[in-house]
Amino acid sequence: MRFKMESDVEAFREEIRAFIAKELPAASERPDPGKPGASEEYKAYVQGFQRKLAAKKWLAMAWPKEYGGYGASHMHQMVYNEEMAYADAPSLNMGVAWVGPSLMLYGTEEQKNHVIPRITSVEDWWCTLYSEPGSGSDLASLQTRAVRDGDDFVINGQKIWTSTGHMADWGWLAARTDPDAPKHKGITMFLLDMKTPGVSVRPLVNMADRHEFNEVYFEDVRVPATNLVGELNRGWYHMAVALDFERSSIQFSGAGRRELEKMRNVLKANPELAGARPSIRHEMADREIELTVATLLAYQIAAMQQRGLVPNREASISKNYGAELGQRVAVTRMHLVGLAGQLRGGSGGSVIDAATPYLATVSSTIGGGTSEINRNIIATRGLGLPRG
Repeated sequence: MRFKMESDVEAFREEIRAFIAKELPAASERPDPGKPGASEEYKAYVQGFQRKLAAKKWLAMAWPKEYGGYGASHMHQMVYNEEMAYADAPSLNMGVAWVGPSLMLYGTEEQKNHVIPRITSVEDWWCTLYSEPGSGSDLASLQTRAVRDGDDFVINGQKIWTSTGHMADWGWLAARTDPDAPKHKGITMFLLDMKTPGVSVRPLVNMADRHEFNEVYFEDVRVPATNLVGELNRGWYHMAVALDFERSSIQFSGAGRRELEKMRNVLKANPELAGARPSIRHEMADREIELTVATLLAYQIAAMQQRGLVPNREASISKNYGAELGQRVAVTRMHLVGLAGQLRGGSGGSVIDAATPYLATVSSTIGGGTSEINRNIIATRGLGLPRG
């Protein structure tokens, strides 16, 4: 069976590829975000590339045009995300992903007029302040407190696993404003200037020795009440509702395609690797088949959304399958190199760095919704199975 996009979608794909070829630096020239002391260099690189995306209205691909977006269809969004993931281009922007859409729906005119243009012009780097040490999968149990004091709210508590929090100018903060209400009904959303006195960011170095996550502590942090977004104590519902973005998990497919191509090139240049492990070709063929499945799952979701359908279980299936496929691809990469793959950075005679992605993908089945929670969603909401 042959799948073919509409001609305008395929033309847009070619436009994206041409843009990436012209504007994205070679992989060897890009700063490593996990390297100690590289945060400012990496931030400048990401913001520089994203400003070029913003100039074409591509950064806010799903946003309405009146807010500085592209107003893209779901299929256009999907091929954009696929090509950006394949190229390993830094297109993710948390301000675009969470903050802007929420302000469009719930923000004051002052918030919209000030914050949204700074997002679309890439003036500010945003982080998301959701997870806490005791509130991961059960996010509604969060305990960071916000107490009204005159014209301010005073914040105390701790957040964890804050991606790029050490680079952020602003944070999208969920805090509890009514400790006596049921846990889903006492949360409020705030815009937080990360330079506010009392905010401290501490690095969390992961098992791949990379600094991407952080702990963030709040000690009597004063946030103006004008920074409250939406209704008091309705933050959980504001978090849950966003604009109708394309959520196909195509990024796993795009990244997997890139990594498999790297492995094929390594195998062609080093045929002795296949001699040392004859089964590696069969293993790579399995990954190719699985990659096709992941791609088709993502295409199905975008096609459903294009028809006005809501892909509930389909989105969870695609996320789980893609994340777990990413881990299998990393394992195959390790098998390709053999024992030398345990050396990070491709050192010690290893022809490719297998250890870093092997370790980095461990978290992919946790972040963005754990596989266990997603399987519950598939079972209950998708298949109608009873809760145990």
